[in-house]
Amino acid sequence: MEITVTNDIKYIGVDDHNIDLFEGLYDVPNGMAYNSYVILDEKIAVMDTVEVNFGAEWLGKLDAALGGRTPDYLVVQHVEPDHSANITAFMDRYPDATIVASQQAFKLIANFYGTDYADRRIVAADGAALVLGKHTLTFFTAPMVHWPEVIMTYDSADKVLFSADAFGKFGAQDYDDPEGWACEARRYYFGIVGKFGAQVQGVLKKLADREIKVICSLHGPVLTENIDYYLNTYNTWSSYGVETEGVVVAYTTVYGHTRAAAEYLADKLRENGVQRVVVTDLARSDMYENVEDAFRHSKLVLCTTTYNGGVFPIMREFIEHLVERGYQKRTVAFVENGSWAPAAARGMRSMLEGCKDITFTDVSVKVVAALTDDSRAQLDALAKELA
Repeated sequence: MEITVTNDIKYIGVDDHNIDLFEGLYDVPNGMAYNSYVILDEKIAVMDTVEVNFGAEWLGKLDAALGGRTPDYLVVQHVEPDHSANITAFMDRYPDATIVASQQAFKLIANFYGTDYADRRIVAADGAALVLGKHTLTFFTAPMVHWPEVIMTYDSADKVLFSADAFGKFGAQDYDDPEGWACEARRYYFGIVGKFGAQVQGVLKKLADREIKVICSLHGPVLTENIDYYLNTYNTWSSYGVETEGVVVAYTTVYGHTRAAAEYLADKLRENGVQRVVVTDLARSDMYENVEDAFRHSKLVLCTTTYNGGVFPIMREFIEHLVERGYQKRTVAFVENGSWAPAAARGMRSMLEGCKDITFTDVSVKVVAALTDDSRAQLDALAKELA
């Protein structure tokens, strides 16, 4: 797929349609893009490589873009192997080229590929610049966004931000996502980067005084319009702000009674004027879609059965994902079910009590086996409180 960045910056990335799970966790039915770019100037800089299985394709695209010239630099912004696996092939092919990366990156390069290229490298300190000609590249360290060695690169000539994994999304370049950038970018962000909101905030502050016209991520589309939208969205996500007012009702169920409670509550929320209600069966839906929804919306209801005297396993896993990623600044409610000794609400609350700025509702609902007039009345009260 031919992608235009600028007159001097060419896209040389590849699409992977053979992958089933990204990072062994995330379902990617629409494939993945491994993005790489080349900046053509008096000196030539290549921005990252691609996943190991696409080395020949990538080198062919690089050769075509070079038009007979030889690259001077390989900028390694991120050493995760889907972006660095062809470093050795590149350095062997171009023996006069120099690697530009952070100090931490060279340690990881040695760990992965057996050498740190001590005689062929430039260590990119925070704020350091590399002049290619009319293009000057400025490097910004971005530790833990989402690995410790990450740098981002700003080109002052074309106002392009090479953002490493930030602003990326799931999906190959040749997949025209009908939902646009945000949906799969959100699942990507909260799944992979979400724990590191403070670090993302730090990088956004470093970039605040830069005019950015194009964002070139290592995954997903080249972003060329409405750049403020992407920056503002990342600011919301990384500060754990509410993106969408609404209630997520997340449930697990064994014999259908807890599902009935969740669906009854959802209906009552709508009757009370809640415009957006998302109902999800945690055991039968994508876990990371559910994590995404919880971070997107302002309120979360956790409905589950008591299991082995505690929290149902899938619900426990869901809450662990939220806590691990710094879930905060939300309202949370509990609906527990137990045939003889309901105890799930206490367990769920204890898991979340260490999270920042969580408001627990006054109403907590207890269902004993099946819905009754009493438990429906509790759900009515909870719906009114959430609304």
